[in-house]
Amino acid sequence: MALFRCLAIALALSFSSCYLSTPSSATPSDGFLQCLSEKIPSELIFTPDSINFNGVLVSTIRNLKFLTNTTVKPICVVTVTDASHVQAAIRCGRMNSVRLRVRSGGHDYEGLSYRSVRSEVFGVVDLAKLRAIAVSTDEGVPMAWVESGATIGELYYTISKNNPEVAFPAGTCPTVGVGGHFRGGGMGMLLRKYGLSIDNIVDAKLVNANGDLLDRMAMGENLFWAIRGGSGESFGIVVSWKVSLVKVPSKVTVFNIAKKLDQGTIEILTKWQDVAPTLPSDIIVRVIVQGQQTIFQSLFLGTCDELLPIMTSRLPELNVTKADCSEMSWLESVAFINFGNNDTAALLNWSSTGASAFVKIKSDYVRHAIPKSAWQKIFSWFRMNGAGLVILDPHGGFIDTIPAGATPYPHRSGVLYNIQYIAFWPSNDDGSTAKSWVNNFYDFMGQYVTKSPREAYLNYRDLDIGKNVVVNEVSMFDSGKVWGKKYFGGNFQRLAAVKRAVDPTDYFRNEQSIPPLP
Repeated sequence: MALFRCLAIALALSFSSCYLSTPSSATPSDGFLQCLSEKIPSELIFTPDSINFNGVLVSTIRNLKFLTNTTVKPICVVTVTDASHVQAAIRCGRMNSVRLRVRSGGHDYEGLSYRSVRSEVFGVVDLAKLRAIAVSTDEGVPMAWVESGATIGELYYTISKNNPEVAFPAGTCPTVGVGGHFRGGGMGMLLRKYGLSIDNIVDAKLVNANGDLLDRMAMGENLFWAIRGGSGESFGIVVSWKVSLVKVPSKVTVFNIAKKLDQGTIEILTKWQDVAPTLPSDIIVRVIVQGQQTIFQSLFLGTCDELLPIMTSRLPELNVTKADCSEMSWLESVAFINFGNNDTAALLNWSSTGASAFVKIKSDYVRHAIPKSAWQKIFSWFRMNGAGLVILDPHGGFIDTIPAGATPYPHRSGVLYNIQYIAFWPSNDDGSTAKSWVNNFYDFMGQYVTKSPREAYLNYRDLDIGKNVVVNEVSMFDSGKVWGKKYFGGNFQRLAAVKRAVDPTDYFRNEQSIPPLP
């Protein structure tokens, strides 16, 4: 159970036009590091020669499988403390043909915020020291500016301590960095009531490929649209976000109910598929399947007495009773869902939670309920060697009312639920059994999930569904379509058009970054 608690502008200048002249014996890396040292305090720059380089690099790596000697590592990590440092790093990188990757919380499931699959020279801009949060009121509406290096746990804690009846819709893992979370959508326990994180972002400050710091007005609506769920790191480095906060009652209700096979879990789960997305939007009931049991985990924005008649009417098979319910503040519910207790201070504990597991993640969306006979087959997979778990997050409610093109996240109307597949293994195992299990199980599930494209969630990044092909230093659009349509559906071409407008030379690039539209 511990694993799933924390498993989750102007045209750019070409390299040639802004390449910094260096002596013939010098390399682009030398020029880049020299440039950084002239513009950014030396104590914020870590190279492989630095005593603390490995400690800084590893500090927020969450997936142990990327801590190997074969992992392609950066030539430096810049631990910025101000937006001006981000601007300087980008300008130095552009002048010296050194690309940058950006890391906020280190939860990228494929590690692309701090490593490269290809052999290439790159630096990392680490935003972990940019974590300020300022809560305010704008014409009576509660708002907050949050820097990209803050964790969502810190965001939750800060806004709730300011007003316990105010919240923000985002994920369930408190150590996830805000910057990375918002770049892909931001799915959590409030999605049925208030949508995704990106549905509640009203402004942002981004440093573009020219090193210019832009707010929403300066960047324009196309770029602002793209960075909210459209692989934001493909377009620049977002240093902070302005979010609209949401109302929650003083008391909410949670429950965790486990059902084994002989307790009717298949029958309940089969019905849950149609019931969960159509419940009142104040209720979310998500599912965790592991071994031969299912855990039904719920958050209700109200009291137990209000919840029980609804559940008895809509899903009587679950047999929710008053004894199953716990009433608490919304902030306490966040801690309860993650830790099994109400210790809200633990939401601030980010520094001691570095690499924690060897994992492989995949994702799907379901638009048509899976029949009961199929669930019987599905449960047989959880008796196999290497079996992991799956988390099912229902949609419906508010998220269902937003047009697919309103943000880059297209998985809206008609989606019943999202599936997150999680395989994990210990350090004394090569992971082959667990990885084989998740890959084969994913293949088996293909008959029951969305098709053409087989939809996937960007924040559950999976390089198995496709990687960019780079030609003449630019990612090719056709190779990007292979994976891009799965994450973004019909929004992928618009994202590529924005990329062409703001970063045509593909400076901000990784194995699944948005390619420029040709």
